[in-house]
Amino acid sequence: MTSWFIAVTVAAAIAPTGHWEGTLDTPQASMAFQIDLAQVDGTLTGAISIPAQKVRGLPLTTVVVDGRSITFGARSDQLLAATLADDSKTLEGTFSMGTFSFPFTLTRTGEASIAPRPTSAAVGADLEGTWHATAADGGADVHVDLTVTNRPDGTAIATIVNLDEGGLQLPVVISRDASAVTIESHVVESSFSGRLTANGEIVGTFRQDAAEVPLTFRR
Repeated sequence: MTSWFIAVTVAAAIAPTGHWEGTLDTPQASMAFQIDLAQVDGTLTGAISIPAQKVRGLPLTTVVVDGRSITFGARSDQLLAATLADDSKTLEGTFSMGTFSFPFTLTRTGEASIAPRPTSAAVGADLEGTWHATAADGGADVHVDLTVTNRPDGTAIATIVNLDEGGLQLPVVISRDASAVTIESHVVESSFSGRLTANGEIVGTFRQDAAEVPLTFRR
């Protein structure tokens, strides 16, 4: 399996690999979540799953190990910092979000399970590259980038990056039928359907749960 997660910094031999399950405790409630960490081609990679938020295998963009301390997260502005217990079976730490911080505990329950990156069929030159879009979400603008890259093996990889949510990266599958373009994510269940116009824009609608937002991608 080829690693597609962000490269990480490992400052010591201890690598907290495995499948970890636990809870994040807030004043309102406790939230269950899972972390998978694995060494792939010498690189520590990871993903987070949050069942209550319908998030499955979201790539970690930060994983930094220093001795028994580890810092990780899928967003640069929301990080989890923990210490690995002497028996290497427990991670205890704090989740930080702005001025707020909440404790969490994770227990190693088995080997890591990280799904390979989803791929798409190769795309034409008019679709390959980096696209930019701005959507209105509750009165606030959300800026996203879509990058589509063909690979030598005849497949393509596509990623949506939310620039307003700490660089959160969403692997997606993109497909095309004539001018119709469809983008789907099974990490965070959502989709986009639109058309590639004559002036080089992808105009359509983003859907997640019951929400629908018009969205236009431009190079």
